Amino acid sequence: MESKKPKIIVIVGPTASGKTALSIELAKKINGEIISADSMQIYKDMNIGSAKPTIEEMQGIKHYMLDIADPNYRFSVAEYKEKAEKAIEEILQKGETPIIVGGTGLYVNSLIYAIKYQEIEFDENYRNKLMEIAQTNEGLNELYLEAKKIDEKAMEKISPNDKKRIIRVLEIFHSTGKNKTQQEIESRKFDVKYDYKVYGLNTKREYLYERINKRVDIMIESGLIEEVQNLLKKYKEFPTSMQAIGYKEIVEYLQNKISKDEAIEKIKQETRRYAKRQITWFKRIQNIKWLECQEDIQTNVDIILKEVGM
Repeated sequence: MESKKPKIIVIVGPTASGKTALSIELAKKINGEIISADSMQIYKDMNIGSAKPTIEEMQGIKHYMLDIADPNYRFSVAEYKEKAEKAIEEILQKGETPIIVGGTGLYVNSLIYAIKYQEIEFDENYRNKLMEIAQTNEGLNELYLEAKKIDEKAMEKISPNDKKRIIRVLEIFHSTGKNKTQQEIESRKFDVKYDYKVYGLNTKREYLYERINKRVDIMIESGLIEEVQNLLKKYKEFPTSMQAIGYKEIVEYLQNKISKDEAIEKIKQETRRYAKRQITWFKRIQNIKWLECQEDIQTNVDIILKEVGM
C-alpha cells in the first residue's frame, strides 16, 4: 500500500562517490531543494576540506544546512535533526521535494529512523583528558578497549583508529550512565513522519580510491593549506571541527610534525579508510536501494524518478 506520508529522497554513499552531482541533477528535474547531511559542511570557512559545493556547482539549487555554525562550536546530532526537519517542512510548504544528501551516518539515521537524541551536557574536563590520552597510539587503543567494555555493540561499527567516535562513546556513558546503544534503542520509539526513499551510491573500491586520491590533490591545489591557516588565525578553539580528516593532517604539517607530502598521503589514506566505514554503515540501512556510481549521472536520475513515481 502506497504511503500517504510526504516522500523525501535521501542520497547517501562514501565520500567522493558523486552524491553532490547526482542530487543537483535530480533536483533540477523534480523541483527539489537539497538538505546537506554532512557534519563538516555545516561549518563556516571550512569549504575546500569539506568538499562543500560551490555556487557554480549548485546550479541555482537551494541548499540547506551549509555554513550554519562557527568551527569552534560543537554542533550536536540533536541540533542537526531539529534544523533539518524545519528545512524539510519549509521545502514541503513550498510544494517542492526535499532531497537529503550526505555521508554522515548519524545525521541520516536521526532523520530516517526518527531518533530523538537527548541533549547531553558534556564534561569538558573529561573530554580534554580523553583527548590527551588519545594523542598516542597506545592511549587510543586503551580508550578503544575501554569503550568496547562499555558498549560492545556500538564498537562493532567503530574503527580502533576512529578517535572522534571512540571518545563520543565514552563521553555519552560518562555523562548519562547509559551507553550509546541503550540510548538509541530508547530513542527509536517515535513514529517516522515522512516516507524516506533511500538511495546509496556504490562503486568498485579501486575506482572510488582513485577518485578520493584525485580529490585530495585538487583540494591541495585549490588552497586547503591556506584555508587551514586562515581558520587557525580566525578561531581560537576547535572542539570537533579541526579533528576532521584533511584538517588535522594539515595542522600537523603546519606544526612541522610531518612533511607536506606525508600530510597529503595521510589525508588520502584516512579518507579511504573513512569511505570504507561509510559503506559499512550505510549497508545497515533497511530498504536502501543501491545505485552504481557512474559518469553517466542521468541513468541514476532516471532510476530514482521511476522508483519514486515523479
